[in-house]
Amino acid sequence: MHDEFVLVTGSHGLVGKAVAQLLLRTGNRVLFADLRSDTPFDICDQEKVETAASQVTGIIHLGAVSRVVEAERHPALCQSVNVDATRHILQSALKSRLKPWVIYASSREVYGPQPGKLVNEDIALAPINIYGRSKHEAENLVTEARRAGLKTAIVRFSSVYGALNDHADRVVPAFVGAAVTGGTLRLDGPNCAFDFTHIDDVAPGVAAVASQLFAGEQRLPPIHFVSGRSTSLEELANRAIAAGNGRGRFVIAPPRSFDVHEFVGDPGRAKALLGWQATVTLEAGLSRYADLMRTRLPVEQAEA
Repeated sequence: MHDEFVLVTGSHGLVGKAVAQLLLRTGNRVLFADLRSDTPFDICDQEKVETAASQVTGIIHLGAVSRVVEAERHPALCQSVNVDATRHILQSALKSRLKPWVIYASSREVYGPQPGKLVNEDIALAPINIYGRSKHEAENLVTEARRAGLKTAIVRFSSVYGALNDHADRVVPAFVGAAVTGGTLRLDGPNCAFDFTHIDDVAPGVAAVASQLFAGEQRLPPIHFVSGRSTSLEELANRAIAAGNGRGRFVIAPPRSFDVHEFVGDPGRAKALLGWQATVTLEAGLSRYADLMRTRLPVEQAEA
């Protein structure tokens, strides 16, 4: 795909920045939409959204209240940003003369608890927290927009990590940050286990979906980007400490009541439809991330 003009919401976030940079490198133009942009863009501003949708040929909608804990603290904001803004983006795309294709970024949280299962995209969705329910509701809006004639796709992310512009208190940044500084890693449920994916794998996956829509594909089913590997928080902490050259220690706390405690996904659909598979191992990804973290430390602390 090249020479597309793509609106990327959440363009300064972990996935948004990587996707936008990849689009630019491959000969596309990007309209950046983020509250942190040089010209702040609020996706809840209906007039701005309508204007943007009238100008672009594609939309990659990544902007969201993107953390489970923040959604629990601010449920009304989560509904406004994750559901209402998505509805208006889709309506604006349908109204646009250019009829831009739309990729909607969802989450493994829509699956809810699936203990002991290798989860595929067709399993019944059963979200248990406010964030997951907002993503499920927004997915339904995307499905309705497709029925109305819009070219759409749904992608689902799972514990993406690997860049410095992530939230510092998310599990991988928190663990690696503590490890490289000799701090304390807090494990909210050491046996909780998840499927961690590196941003260097996820961004090309999103771009591959965009290429499918650009080529006219109208029947893509939901696709999640996963490694197929389950890693407990205790194992993650130990690997983070190893990446931090043996620094850091961890303390154990009970899991949070609103969290899913286990998820590992089946990567088969992404490979079959897109030729995509995760290539960055957790060990390599954590090592890269630790090196990035060290670039932000004072020289004497980084060399200690």
